[in-house]
Amino acid sequence: MLKTKFLGMDLPNPVMVAAGPWNRDGKGLKESLEAGAGAVVTESIVSDIVMDVRPRISSDKLGAENIRMYSDIQIEGWEREMNIAKSSGGIVIASVSGHTPSELAYLASKMERFGADAIELSVSNPAAESLEVVASHADTLFDMTKEVVSAVNIPVMVKLSQNTTNISKVAKAVKAAGGSGVTAINSVRGILGVDLENAVPSLSTYGGISGEYIRPLGLASVATIAQTVDIPICGVGGISCAENVLEYIMLGASTVQVGTSVMLDGKESIRKIVQELEVWAQNHNIKNLSSIQGKALENLKAFEEIRFEPAVSHANGVPCGENCDKCVNACMYQAISRRGKSIRIDRAKCTGCGLCTSVCPAKKLKLDL
Repeated sequence: MLKTKFLGMDLPNPVMVAAGPWNRDGKGLKESLEAGAGAVVTESIVSDIVMDVRPRISSDKLGAENIRMYSDIQIEGWEREMNIAKSSGGIVIASVSGHTPSELAYLASKMERFGADAIELSVSNPAAESLEVVASHADTLFDMTKEVVSAVNIPVMVKLSQNTTNISKVAKAVKAAGGSGVTAINSVRGILGVDLENAVPSLSTYGGISGEYIRPLGLASVATIAQTVDIPICGVGGISCAENVLEYIMLGASTVQVGTSVMLDGKESIRKIVQELEVWAQNHNIKNLSSIQGKALENLKAFEEIRFEPAVSHANGVPCGENCDKCVNACMYQAISRRGKSIRIDRAKCTGCGLCTSVCPAKKLKLDL
């Protein structure tokens, strides 16, 4: 029921493992596949390796910041790593990064020869401003994609940055250049935090923020592309459970990639997500996840298309939690008040903002006309 067709490849499930240090070599890639990943993406491969700085990764409860740039294995060394990665079977996608079309084409053709099943072009890096600029230029991206597509006989997908003014335009350029699909999104340039006692940022430079922080950005990017460009999409950003996977699929993605959860919780997190997906599909009598792909887009409109309805909040008979005043405190219009163990809603004051329906842990509030 989880089998997925993506870019002409048959995946056992839609959960891929993203490019990153957890997939830094053949052993890491093989472990990800053995943990149940539908496919894996190598750490981004470059012509000239960059030495790691120390420290380079920071995390908190919601995500991580990473300034590790690229793979530290030279391109020729990837022949051995690919043999290891594919020794037990499975789909391996090679992530390559470069500054010119010819450089990308060279790396991609090498990785195809080494056994890669597809290519993912990494055209942005939150820690490298020059590549962030490239990621927002549709014409440049067109040239890069076209050159690589012409150089290989395997699918080529492009990993897009959220740091662009028009992600649809960039995705359209990928399709026009012959790209087979897009990945959305890369980590987002940021600073995770500051040590207040020592006035020291989380890391010594701006890094790529990933994890729960960027899931809303990833979801919006996937939905935007799905609504405007007919191209397969792999959703990325803040995926740690089956619910997150399903959100991306319902907004138009065919597959997803996980990264930060693998880094923070280990590769068993892959197996956990896949098992959760199987249970959800069984419970909802879903024979194939493609049947729900894009389903949420039916309920996603442009602001100008939204009908203005006289909806107000209504409380059902579910009891309130003990000492819970979340809806009372959250109501900016003073429409909700507590009366003993129950709450009262003043429908004349309620403006139907909907916040109370989100903050209520008992889910006793909803908007009615």
